[in-house]
This record gives sequence, structure tokens and C-alpha cells, in this order.
Amino acid sequence: MTENTNRILTREELAAAVLEWRKQNKIVVLTNGCFDILHIGHLYLLNKAKLFGDVLLVGINSDRSVAKLKGKERPIVNEKERAEIISSLRMVDYVSIFDEDTAIELIKAAEPDIYVKGGDYNLDNLPEAPTVSAIGGTIKFIEFLPRKSSTGLIDKIKTLS
Repeated sequence: MTENTNRILTREELAAAVLEWRKQNKIVVLTNGCFDILHIGHLYLLNKAKLFGDVLLVGINSDRSVAKLKGKERPIVNEKERAEIISSLRMVDYVSIFDEDTAIELIKAAEPDIYVKGGDYNLDNLPEAPTVSAIGGTIKFIEFLPRKSSTGLIDKIKTLS
């Protein structure tokens, strides 16, 4: 474990932190994803997301939810290690692991002012959109870097074997 472990929040710790951030009038930004194998597309998204507010919270899909979304061979990196890696990045303030198939419950707990997703999403295919709207948040889409994905990296590695 690293010294960044205290930046990894449970759902309960997150709810308490949100109260503190609100008292300080901080703009809370939330993004989420699997972050299975860190790549330049992830860094691009996180850097852009941080520019929208004061606190950048990153939701990390649990191992169970990654396997459900991506298949039984995933994740490559377990949830605790993915959380430590992401929490170590300078633009990330806090990380929280979520076990649900979508980030809806995480959004309800974090009540972000701004919810950020990659440009591979839009309002029509984003299941979290109604929840963000219901809490009065704003959704921002960041340009998706083509051919930059964990799945792409894994496929490339497989061809090298």
C-alpha cells in the first residue's frame, strides 16, 4: 500500500467528504471508469476533468463490475491496485470503488456539480444522465482519443504472444 490509501474513500467516507466540500463551496467533479490498464486516453480525460472544478473524484468499477462489462478475462489489474494507481495521479483528489453496473449510486452519494465522461458517450447512451440531471448537475463530454483504450492495448499484447 502507498501513502495515497487515505485518498481512496468508501461510499460512507465519500458522503461525509461531500458535506465538507459543500461547506467550503468547492465545485465537485466526478468521472468514472474501469481504468484497467492506464493509458494516455485516461490521462487526457482526467486532466481535462480536473479543469472543471476544485475536487476531482474518480469512481473505479469493482472487479465484479469490470468482468460483467468487459468479459471474464477482465480486469487485468485488480480494483485495489487500480484505485491506488489512479489515486496517485496528481490531478486526482479522491477515488471511490463502486460495485454497481453503472455509476448512478455513486452519483447519488457524491452529488457532483459536474459529471465528466469520454466522447464515446452521449446523452442518449449515458445511463447516468437522468440521475445527474435530477441532482442539478451538469454533464461534460471530453473528446475521445481514437485508438486509445485498455481493450486495444490488451488486443495488441495478445497479438505479440
